[in-house]
Amino acid sequence: MPIDYHRLRQWPFQQATVRYGANDCILYALSLGMAQDPLDAQDLQYAYEEGLRVVPTFLSTMGSSGAWFRDPRSGIQWLQMLHGEQRMRFHGAVPASAELACRARISRVVDKGAGRGALVVVQQDWVHAPGGAPLATAQQVLFCRADGGFATAAQPGDAPLEPLPCAPRRAPDQTLDMPTLPNAALLYRLGGDRNPIHVLPQAAREAGFDRPILHGLCTYGMAARAVLRAGELGDGTRLSAIAARFSAPVFPGETLQARLWHGSQQVQFELWARERAVPVLSHGLAELQPC
Repeated sequence: MPIDYHRLRQWPFQQATVRYGANDCILYALSLGMAQDPLDAQDLQYAYEEGLRVVPTFLSTMGSSGAWFRDPRSGIQWLQMLHGEQRMRFHGAVPASAELACRARISRVVDKGAGRGALVVVQQDWVHAPGGAPLATAQQVLFCRADGGFATAAQPGDAPLEPLPCAPRRAPDQTLDMPTLPNAALLYRLGGDRNPIHVLPQAAREAGFDRPILHGLCTYGMAARAVLRAGELGDGTRLSAIAARFSAPVFPGETLQARLWHGSQQVQFELWARERAVPVLSHGLAELQPC
């Protein structure tokens, strides 16, 4: 069954209500490798409950829309699907505890052409519950490699999102090395993503990897960690948006090197697996609130 554009655009996601507290935020920060140095005052802001700061990308662990794409009615050949990009925008400071409503919808279905795949954009909106102010919006871009060529006159498909910028063709203004924990995936999965390819060697081998890989959204969170550290943003409230493209998997225990280019109200970045000299996140862009 090929992709049915109209069915996808009307996909019936259930609204989720999520509650979290300080322990959840701290566990997330620890899974990103923060506070490995217990004397690091900047990281301790994210790992100690008194005056706790929250890495804003923590919200990416809240209100998952589940494996909806495995439903045959989606028309997606999900074994050929990749998480291509993640984009998040924050409308206010992420609190250390909250009750939130999370609403998901498919906002775009893009036909790249026969043999070139399709892009499906799942948008999530978090609002303070019940019926409160918007807190954040995410756009998860799924690259459906085997599903291009569905467009017809009756279902032409949508225009793609505005492309993320390439990194500048000059040396970065700053680099930052971040060792990942060998058990980072075991910690990160406690936030809700229990895919066994991140834990079980046999499951990873069946997916084409020689050992378990780190969650892509954990790598994305480490990019936010690098931006917060490099920009000395402290409490994280100046980070208004962050987006990146997933380029390659990360293996727990590797060192991620963040390469950053600073602008007046933005930071462009890439993340590289240092030991393999492989880019794992590209086209990174973080937007900052004015001082």
